[in-house]
Amino acid sequence: MGTESNDSDIRILELARSLSLQQQVRLLTGADVWSTQAIPEIGLKRVVLSDGPSGVRGEDFDERHDSISLPSSSALSATWSVDLARRSGQVLGQEARRKGVHAVLGPTINLHRSPLGGRHFECMSEDPRLTAVMAAGYVAGVQSMGVGATPKHYLANEAETERFTADSVVDERPLRELYLAAFEDAVVEARAWLVMSSYNSINGTTASENKLLETPLSTEWGFDGVVVSDWTGVRSVEAANAHQDLEMPGPVGHWGDKLLAAVEDGRVSREKILEKVVRILRLAARVGSLDGFGPAVSELPARLDGAALAREIAIRGSVLVRNEGGLLPLNVKSLDRVAVIGHNADEARIQGGGSATVMPKYAVSPLEGVRKVLPDNISVTYTRGAKVAEGLQPFARTALHNPVSNAPGLRVTFLDADGAVLSGEDRLASHLIWFGVGIPEGTAAIRMETEWIAQTAGIQHLGVGTVGNVRLALDGDEVFNGELIDNTDVLGAALFDPPQTVHSIETTSGQRIRIDATYQLPPEQVIPFTAILLGAETIVADPETEIAAAVAAARKSDVAVVVVGTSASIESEGFDRKDLNLPGSQNRLVEAVAAANPRTVVVVNAGSPVLMPWIDKVGAVLLGWFGGQEFGMAIADILIGTEEPGGRLPTTWPAALEDVPVLNTTPVDGKVKYSEGIHIGYRAWLKQQASGGAAPALPFGFGLGYTTFDLGRPHAPLSVQAGRDVIVHVPVKNTGGRTGRETIQVYLARRDSTIERPVRWLAGFNTTHLAPGGTDSVEVRIPARAFAHYDDGWKFEPGAYQIMVGRHSADDFQVLEVALL
Repeated sequence: MGTESNDSDIRILELARSLSLQQQVRLLTGADVWSTQAIPEIGLKRVVLSDGPSGVRGEDFDERHDSISLPSSSALSATWSVDLARRSGQVLGQEARRKGVHAVLGPTINLHRSPLGGRHFECMSEDPRLTAVMAAGYVAGVQSMGVGATPKHYLANEAETERFTADSVVDERPLRELYLAAFEDAVVEARAWLVMSSYNSINGTTASENKLLETPLSTEWGFDGVVVSDWTGVRSVEAANAHQDLEMPGPVGHWGDKLLAAVEDGRVSREKILEKVVRILRLAARVGSLDGFGPAVSELPARLDGAALAREIAIRGSVLVRNEGGLLPLNVKSLDRVAVIGHNADEARIQGGGSATVMPKYAVSPLEGVRKVLPDNISVTYTRGAKVAEGLQPFARTALHNPVSNAPGLRVTFLDADGAVLSGEDRLASHLIWFGVGIPEGTAAIRMETEWIAQTAGIQHLGVGTVGNVRLALDGDEVFNGELIDNTDVLGAALFDPPQTVHSIETTSGQRIRIDATYQLPPEQVIPFTAILLGAETIVADPETEIAAAVAAARKSDVAVVVVGTSASIESEGFDRKDLNLPGSQNRLVEAVAAANPRTVVVVNAGSPVLMPWIDKVGAVLLGWFGGQEFGMAIADILIGTEEPGGRLPTTWPAALEDVPVLNTTPVDGKVKYSEGIHIGYRAWLKQQASGGAAPALPFGFGLGYTTFDLGRPHAPLSVQAGRDVIVHVPVKNTGGRTGRETIQVYLARRDSTIERPVRWLAGFNTTHLAPGGTDSVEVRIPARAFAHYDDGWKFEPGAYQIMVGRHSADDFQVLEVALL
């Protein structure tokens, strides 16, 4: 699949054969948490892997080693732009090279099967076609920088509940037409250098041992890269008989000496081991980690500005779903006072929780963005209105003073068992994570010291979060000395949302509070990780008082901008959502503000669908997703019309939880049954509507802009031979008064089919960007596979198909008919 010569393949095979069996087996398990084994005597350096998919963290969680934070994958897919996906990948490749990383663990391309999926934000879409082409663009971009991309999690990993043991039960047809189809272009077209196997089982066999790693991945698709396990995803030596190549993390796992013994007694063949070694050496050669072999990419593309791209994706991925009376864009000249309201307006979520977390140098909140873009003569007020974030939140970096360095931040000291100082470092953030690296050998305790500067007068709620034994002192008074226990079974919860102890202290505004925490390290873990969070908790005694303050601010203002959203306890890796409600009193807040000021704009800061019972009561609604480090600037630019919201929904948004046709994410007797077959997302909604059931609040593909377009009569061939692509030409004209972007979507339908089919399914799409009065003939390619169904092989049903051209999945389509011969 790669561009390597046959000569290189022959030399790699010879090199693999030159290794002893012990060396070969050792190479198949990681050297540590983030890298593979090096073998200096053959010129093999380690290959470093890093979490993605919306930023490259590197080998540590150290905020001093900052990363570009791009918008979440749901935001990227809302652009419906393969070019932006490619450029996103290129920036991630640039970041990887800057951090010494050879492979990015992304994109995450599992489908949005149920809106309750906790990792929705990290995945792309409910539709396999949109997912496939966006993923392929992403992979091509990453690998243009000579860095490997890793499509994950292969396969049928659409939920987080019991994710290590759940068995996804999927019939062959939906497995092929939906879940495998989402991966196919990334492997076949973009030629991904790695694929990550998932934790779950598929039809009774855990992913790392599943035959799907061989067929279709390696056989039909020709994948010649490395299948890396999700971390701890290899469960036994039996995985070595499958096409699982690399066990992570290392150096201790289920392979090693156990695998060596299995080879020696014949349970695993030497040929299987040799094939895996060849794949790992091939990857090393591709990324420049194998002496004597030229890397796969020798000329790098022109460098892209990561921050500028983050802003562009956030703008083009934002979806305007309501704009009554043309409220947006705001007429800045008519404004005297703007009320910005909402917890997420000031403390926005720019990314989802879990392994996708990165530490950007900065992040712009919507409040900051609005204040930056509006002239000084316009008053911008802020009220929280409703609490969103639960539990301790890290202190703002600007509110911390390091008592040792006399600079912003905090002091961290590593102590041995006798309390002697091993080393120390000055840090910037108060949520510190060590995952496999960064803690000196011999450390028995970690001490954190800082002075927190109170921003307001009153009762403050300060505390520490971690797992294990910790001592906390506030202004010299010991307030806690004991053990904090993690009662969850969620891997990573101890890192990102650890158990906490919170204590009250009264301050004046500007007062400095000395905080001193000492954590005792536990015995060695399988994956060594430690997390300590120092922070403050927001406690609201009377929610109605907060809402009343927001209403008063809105009533005095020309426009109210309310930013609502989810919290880390709702959207994160490791667990699924319980419902689709906005947390806290946010719904009541929106309704109260809208009643006080009809010129209310709601910005939704969530990575996946939420219920919006107030949508018909507000002036405008803008879905901003988790918008990356430039989120606030993107939102502000859209609000004042400097930029146009260009997004279209990559997933359907329901009006009520009970309306959702495919909802279950919780295994029953260990199994998640995909009983809906080929009908997920808008396909399931359309099937439900055809039977008289509920329609969604917002259909797949929907989105508004600041101008208008006319789609002329499309043109396509009257007939096509099965197995050939179809090209549809759509005349488009910008009939509005400003430049804008339109997304043309083409669906297929088949009436009176002898095969069970969706009511319609996305077959292709394209975008155009036109000035007022501008015209274009937009070409949309329908791949031959779009006409096929899977029945022990790809089959074509001859006859008439409807080509449906529109703007979203529930549009009033223009329909052409084509005969499939």
